[in-house]
Amino acid sequence: MKVRNGVGLVAIVALLSACGVIRGDDEGSKGAVTTGVTKEACPLAVDKAKGCIYLGTISDLTAGPFAALAVPITDAQKAFWSRVNKAGGIGGKYEVDVQAYVRDNKYNPEVHRQVYNEIKDHVLGLAQTLGSPTTAAIIGDLKANNVVSAPASWTSAWEFEDVIIESGANYCIEAMNSVDYAMTAYQPKSVMAVHLAGDYGADAAAGAKVAAEKNGLTFTAVETPPGATEQGRAITEITKKKPDLVILTTGPADAATIIGQSAAAGFKGRFIGTGPTWNPALLKSPAAPALKALYEQSAAGKPWGADTPGHQAMRDALGGVTPNDGYTSGWAWAYPMKAALEKMVASGDISRKGLLAAVKTLSTVDYEGMLPPEAGNFAGDPNAATFRQTLISKVDETAPTGVAIVKDFFTGPTAQGYTMDGPCFAKL
Repeated sequence: MKVRNGVGLVAIVALLSACGVIRGDDEGSKGAVTTGVTKEACPLAVDKAKGCIYLGTISDLTAGPFAALAVPITDAQKAFWSRVNKAGGIGGKYEVDVQAYVRDNKYNPEVHRQVYNEIKDHVLGLAQTLGSPTTAAIIGDLKANNVVSAPASWTSAWEFEDVIIESGANYCIEAMNSVDYAMTAYQPKSVMAVHLAGDYGADAAAGAKVAAEKNGLTFTAVETPPGATEQGRAITEITKKKPDLVILTTGPADAATIIGQSAAAGFKGRFIGTGPTWNPALLKSPAAPALKALYEQSAAGKPWGADTPGHQAMRDALGGVTPNDGYTSGWAWAYPMKAALEKMVASGDISRKGLLAAVKTLSTVDYEGMLPPEAGNFAGDPNAATFRQTLISKVDETAPTGVAIVKDFFTGPTAQGYTMDGPCFAKL
């Protein structure tokens, strides 16, 4: 397994708790089997005879920099669990509800913590907790209460947390593979990581640094704040130092500004953007010509149009939506939770502890081809379990989400030889 680093009212609640009326994992409310699980059917049940497992969702749904990805992520997960319920649910006994407890974090750690506290006593786990720094704000409580959670992020910190069921390579590995890919594709002599602060940007920057040093390249890191109007320093550093390769780990709007204005100033180096940096709407922005000329996209998984059973099931379930790889990621991220819930129900221990125990037995997950099965290894130690394969795509206006694969799942020599002994961002 992974080894992981109102006064009167309060008094009444404390008394009831002491008397056993209010219980944690054995919640005493009507119809409750355990926290977040009821004998009563889900509100939108397919089969009213089945019980309900409630999973919470905390995402960037309105005001944050990743809303254009987060809304499709959330919609895809609703469709995923609807498909599960229509196919008989979990173990033939329960259906899953991911709609009763959906909250907006505005990509703000304090807001994330606040809305988590609003729903945590009503859910078995989290179907989605979006963002690395936002999820870090609740990780202590997740661990203390055995709340298994599927992250909408890929920080390497999740390799060291039992309660986090991540899918795909982390940002650190992704950046290592991007630099190694560039060594073959266009032989850079210098690398600059332009990145947001925290577990997202710094994790990718740390991976780029490791790979740059491994390949004998000059390396520079430039931290930049979120916001399209805040990218002046990053653009100045790029155009002044003229790196051959920029590993870009920002939001999509930030990326359009940085790439478009750097190109306008005469920069001719290459950009490879970490997964969340891309959004197909960028092809309708003024930066589109620069993106076509200078940009490639790294990713933890295949894009919308890929030919796998999982991708086809996703497209069928979502119908006529505008393609967006937020949908693709959201759908893929749900598979480990499904696998863990099935093992939990089969074991008979319907509880948070039972779900966590089930997670620790998973060495593979059936992603229906969207990811290799070993991407769902939660039973090994962090270094052995870390999934190290990523992809590279080029900008392609004819592709459903604006990118087409140029290098399928691969592991570069840097990632292959790297020992995952702690979160990468801590080493930057």
